[in-house]
Amino acid sequence: MVPFLTSAMGEEDKKAVKTDSTVITEVKDEEEAKGAFAFSGYLDSYYMANFNKPASRSNLGAAGTARVFDRKAGQFSLGLVQAKVAYTNAKSEAVVDLTFGPNADYGNYGNLLSPLDGASTSTALAIKQAYFTYKFTDKFSMTAGQFGTHIGYEVIDAPANFNYSLSNLFNNGPFYHAGLKATYSFSEKASLMLGVVNNVDGLGDNNRKKGLIGQFYFSPVSNWNVYLNFINSNEANPDSLGKQPAGHYTLFDLTTSYQITEKFLLGFNAAYGSQKGDYQGFGGPLDAQTWGGFAVYANTAITDNFGIGARYEYFNNDNGVRGLLTASGAGTSVNSVTLTGNISLADGHILVKPEFRLDAYPKVNGTNEEQQFEDSDGNWTKSSQTTFGLAFIYKF
Repeated sequence: MVPFLTSAMGEEDKKAVKTDSTVITEVKDEEEAKGAFAFSGYLDSYYMANFNKPASRSNLGAAGTARVFDRKAGQFSLGLVQAKVAYTNAKSEAVVDLTFGPNADYGNYGNLLSPLDGASTSTALAIKQAYFTYKFTDKFSMTAGQFGTHIGYEVIDAPANFNYSLSNLFNNGPFYHAGLKATYSFSEKASLMLGVVNNVDGLGDNNRKKGLIGQFYFSPVSNWNVYLNFINSNEANPDSLGKQPAGHYTLFDLTTSYQITEKFLLGFNAAYGSQKGDYQGFGGPLDAQTWGGFAVYANTAITDNFGIGARYEYFNNDNGVRGLLTASGAGTSVNSVTLTGNISLADGHILVKPEFRLDAYPKVNGTNEEQQFEDSDGNWTKSSQTTFGLAFIYKF
């Protein structure tokens, strides 16, 4: 603590105090300039029982898109292993976020990293994020590199979500982007992010067009957070002459959560998307077609070490432009109900999540038509699927 300067102090005393103050300031500035490293991560695994007892022991359904990560039934399965390193100082931050295992491949499918789905390479390592941020001022910063998408309520990281299985909104929305974004904080209760990215879920770009992303955050009252998200991009591959076809991929997203009491949280996510033209070589509609859905979340803490949460979701892809499809490739919709427990052990480092989930699809008409899910004889006779499982997560 620096003593007060008074008229009774001599010049030498004042110089000494000034010198001490300068030394303290210089030491503090040097410490801030040095910054600090942080290492974190997690690993997760799960066991999922499927009440349909599908012969293939798969939760994916006829189109292969009914689940994102918890794909296996009737066996213990590895999910994802994360190793994240961050370096921060007063003006900047750098993050390298690496993932390993099956979910690393599924979450980075745009890079064709794994043989799991017939890709040509053989690594189970994925760069989930690799970016740095520079703070020009306390209010304005810019980020460059590969970063997780700003869209949606849920994220890839299992410890950050209350529910273990992920929603169809997550499954059919972007996972990550590579590009440049800038954020301006008007206050602690409002900020705006705008950016330019290559495309959706890819390190490289399949064409010369760039996508525009945006997010407006505001907090109307204490403990209530609202995010208005946007992306617009042309995802079409160039034609045989190298010309860029007309097209668009556009998505509007609302994500909000309200911590109503210390123990009860209510959340909501809604998305509305539109696509016209080719999507990264997978074809697409000549005229704009839409999809959308919403999910409601409610979580409550029963004790310090146990909580329970519910999610209801409706997702509509009747126009068939996203991955939620029937066995014949036609569009469909789904109602999903998920009930999850959250047991915390070892001071929060271990999470055990028992989970019940029901997915109900419209029944496909026609006596010879295949339904969405497989039965124990290997026939596609089920229009709904019920699973019960346990997830085991360790975070550090």
